[in-house]
Amino acid sequence: MSHDAESALFAEDLAVGYPTTEEPVVECSRLDVPEGEITALVGPNGSGKSTMLKALSNHLDPEQGVVALNGREIDEYGGKELARELGHLSQENDSPESITVEELVYHGRYPHRGFFDSVSDEDHEAVERAIDLAGVADLRDREVAALSGGQKQLVWIAMVLAQETDVLLLDEPTTFLDLHHQLRVLETVRRLNDEEGVTVAVVLHDLSQAVRFADYLVAMDDGEIYDWGPPGEVVTEQLLADVFGVEATVTQSSDLRIHPKRALSDE
Repeated sequence: MSHDAESALFAEDLAVGYPTTEEPVVECSRLDVPEGEITALVGPNGSGKSTMLKALSNHLDPEQGVVALNGREIDEYGGKELARELGHLSQENDSPESITVEELVYHGRYPHRGFFDSVSDEDHEAVERAIDLAGVADLRDREVAALSGGQKQLVWIAMVLAQETDVLLLDEPTTFLDLHHQLRVLETVRRLNDEEGVTVAVVLHDLSQAVRFADYLVAMDDGEIYDWGPPGEVVTEQLLADVFGVEATVTQSSDLRIHPKRALSDE
């Protein structure tokens, strides 16, 4: 099986569906998540972004094709072993009702501990760092169940950061967050990438944010990849019309700007 050494994660000849779907929801011949870069998956609702991320994180078994992490097929990894390499934040997060924020963040350390191991200094440092990075220090003693949607989102992000993985997959991490917190989350992700070389694949709803924060874009449309590459190459007026159904102008000055004009008819 050929793969490029610079891809931390890649998928080949992929078809992914759910037990309730007759046809695959996502089909793609090749997708690369380049090592040490931030890759954003963008596209309209229902285009298959979250399904693709579930396949990349081994939460969904493909009907055909292969997903590989660091050149090794992802289903060859044991659960704990995979969790040491790959952090995944999904949209469906459930925690025990009475757990505190700090306790939940400590759950991110489970891949690094044996069954009877007590919490090490390394665990403690990783948790403190994750709480600090996610900006939830003021919430640490609160019960997760009592938090707002936006606060919960930041706490789940802290838990994934506590895993200290080299590859991080985030499914719409900015959902439920106001603009201030959206930017804080994206800046945290950027910092992890810049300072520690963490590879990130992130599903983002806001194309302008994706353009600003990502090194690569995967534009998805109707379960297939419409285009892949640096934002300056991928985001065109044609893409906005074809994929997002929007007439817009795209200008390239010091940075890429999208100026929506109107929604195009569905015909």
